[in-house]
Amino acid sequence: MADNYIPLRVNRDFGDIITTYFDFFKQNIKKFTNVFLSYNGIFLVGLLIASYLLVSGFIGLIAYESAPNNFTTGAQLEEKYMIYLAAGGILFFVIFIMVLVLNYALASSYMIKYESTENNEFDKKEVWAYTKSQFGNILVFILLMIPIWFVFFIVSIIFAFIPIVGLFVQYILQFFLTSWLGVSFYDMLQNKKGVTDGLGEGWNLVTKNFWKSVGVNFILGLLIGILMMITLIIPGVLIGVYTFHVVENNVDYSTSVVSTVIYTLGTCLFLIIAVYGQCLSQFVNGILYYSLHEKTYNINTRSKIEQIGKSE
Repeated sequence: MADNYIPLRVNRDFGDIITTYFDFFKQNIKKFTNVFLSYNGIFLVGLLIASYLLVSGFIGLIAYESAPNNFTTGAQLEEKYMIYLAAGGILFFVIFIMVLVLNYALASSYMIKYESTENNEFDKKEVWAYTKSQFGNILVFILLMIPIWFVFFIVSIIFAFIPIVGLFVQYILQFFLTSWLGVSFYDMLQNKKGVTDGLGEGWNLVTKNFWKSVGVNFILGLLIGILMMITLIIPGVLIGVYTFHVVENNVDYSTSVVSTVIYTLGTCLFLIIAVYGQCLSQFVNGILYYSLHEKTYNINTRSKIEQIGKSE
């Protein structure tokens, strides 16, 4: 076991889970980022293309609406920009679903390999191999998440009509659902179970520790969100300054290559950070899963007792 290994199978209280998450984050951020970039390369290029199409469509439509004499070839131009927007939106949606499947699994597989090897010295190919070995279950699980979240959306609309109390119930249900699905996914991958078995075990673990599960996802979700916002400050400020320059100096942004490049890179960076933030959120449920599982089954505690007995 590596000296800096952070044991995951420990029955931790609320505060310890949060502390352990950030310790794990600091220790593994560089290694996991390498895994993330290695297996998301083609999708990052796809997000760049989608960003270009979306930006070109938006800029073109804004320029078209602002033009004083747009009736000569206006219909053709409007159709062209709408095609850009539609193509960019469809491409983004397809890539988003594929990236969701990949990174939800990569983050979970990474933590599972970390726990099984008791270090982070494993090769990134091992993470991919573990993910690929259970790709069928992963795909089914992600597809099941769609109707589950759809039902949650319907329930949220109903509670939206209840003042104040409805808002709190919405958030509680949201973080409960995030905990349940995240913990279930880990259990399915860790123990190589079927999808329904994983969901059943996740339900059992989370419902028995309801407020801990909801609280951990709420606090760490909030902190990760703040971290992502801080990460976006620099590019956000640069884009804001450039936009101010464009407005003040009446720059023709519709024909400016610099404008297209800056807004495309800014949009792409925002999308990439959002995807990366999803990975960091899944690590939260990994820490939570091992803590709840150890509290329920005492696997690590029993193993230590057995080792003590053998040494005697």
